[in-house]
Amino acid sequence: MAFEGLSEKLQGVFKKLRGKGVLTETDIDEAMREVKLALLEADVNFKVVKQFVADVRAKSVGQDVLKSLTPAQQVVKIVQDELVGLMGGTNSRLTYSPRGFTTLMLVGLQGTGKTTTCGKLAGYLKANGKKPMLAACDIYRPAAVDQLEIVGQNAETPVFTMKDCPDPVTIAESALREAEIKGFDVLIVDTAGRLQIDESMMDELIRIKKAVKPHEILLVLDAMTGQDAINAAIGFNEALGIDGIIMTKLDGDARGGAALSAKSVTQRPIKFIGVGEKLDALEAFHPERMASRILGMGDMLSLIEKAQESFDEAKAEELERKMKKNEFTLEDFLEQIGQIKKMGGIAKLMDMLPGMSGRAAITEIESGEQEFKRMEAIINSMTKAERREPSILNASRRKRIAAGSGQSISKINNLIKRYEEARKMMRQFMTGPKHARNKLFRGLS
Repeated sequence: MAFEGLSEKLQGVFKKLRGKGVLTETDIDEAMREVKLALLEADVNFKVVKQFVADVRAKSVGQDVLKSLTPAQQVVKIVQDELVGLMGGTNSRLTYSPRGFTTLMLVGLQGTGKTTTCGKLAGYLKANGKKPMLAACDIYRPAAVDQLEIVGQNAETPVFTMKDCPDPVTIAESALREAEIKGFDVLIVDTAGRLQIDESMMDELIRIKKAVKPHEILLVLDAMTGQDAINAAIGFNEALGIDGIIMTKLDGDARGGAALSAKSVTQRPIKFIGVGEKLDALEAFHPERMASRILGMGDMLSLIEKAQESFDEAKAEELERKMKKNEFTLEDFLEQIGQIKKMGGIAKLMDMLPGMSGRAAITEIESGEQEFKRMEAIINSMTKAERREPSILNASRRKRIAAGSGQSISKINNLIKRYEEARKMMRQFMTGPKHARNKLFRGLS
């Protein structure tokens, strides 16, 4: 999970502070040393760490804090506010051209996931009522154009290509004309990268910028490269003047130093984060929510938004009808597991819950994911009749299912027991107050 190590260490620091009750300046200094080490181990830029710790200490040693009834909580609040400020303060959204047609230019080093991010961004724009088109302007990397065409096909977004054209500037200009003529309102330009910044690459990007006059230049950074990502951000910003950052592979980086340093060193906001390989795994970046996650306070707003995105009112009404008639089957049970996976799986959901961080939580998450896989394997090994009427599962049927799913008979017995308990609870719930039931189904999916 993102920021796993940093989150665990910071929570350990604050646990010590809470245990003291009354804080002194010495206590604050000791805590700040540990915070500094935690940030450096998370690969946060040294200058950023130095300024962050100085700001937190200055605000934490004030008499209003040290003499308050809950000084440790106030220190935590100060750290949270400073983390939010460090990452940008507020959510920075995409801005669109007032004339109705917007050009977005994606730049970055090779290997950052720029081409895939073009497809993810197209999907995000479509979900927000836009009509995007992609432009394939990376003519150097083998199969780069073909890759963008596949990404565009998966995102159901057209891709403009000129495979015989040797000039990416000409391609970008032609794509711009084509997009406007055909009624698209956003053009996303996929540009070439290099393994490192060089003069010829920057010259080409500057020429594309002058040709299509992008409304926003978005730099794609790989979170897992740490300080190398920050050095790249500085280079691109000085040469091009970027407008925002898309941080990819954040779900695979347990340190998170690049995400904490990027805004401070470039003075440009992180606008999106990539949290998976699928085309819908692109999220708007909210500094206040990320700070809350880092400090183990959860992110309930993002959890609610995930639930709303996955919400299917027709399915919820059908499930309510089945529960009223006590017709909740193992097929419905399996579908609810699928809904959780659709929302990102147990790991993504638990990462948003308060207190669910650290090694113990990771062990619990891994155990839960494995349990879901076992349940799916068992239910998928049943016949349709068995899924709809589990009461017919005699010993011979259970033995067959065990062989088909690769699970023990005891696992199958445990699943049936949990299913029966869930059905019983749902049945009891349906006889409760009507307003409580309605509240459940408004957020169910």
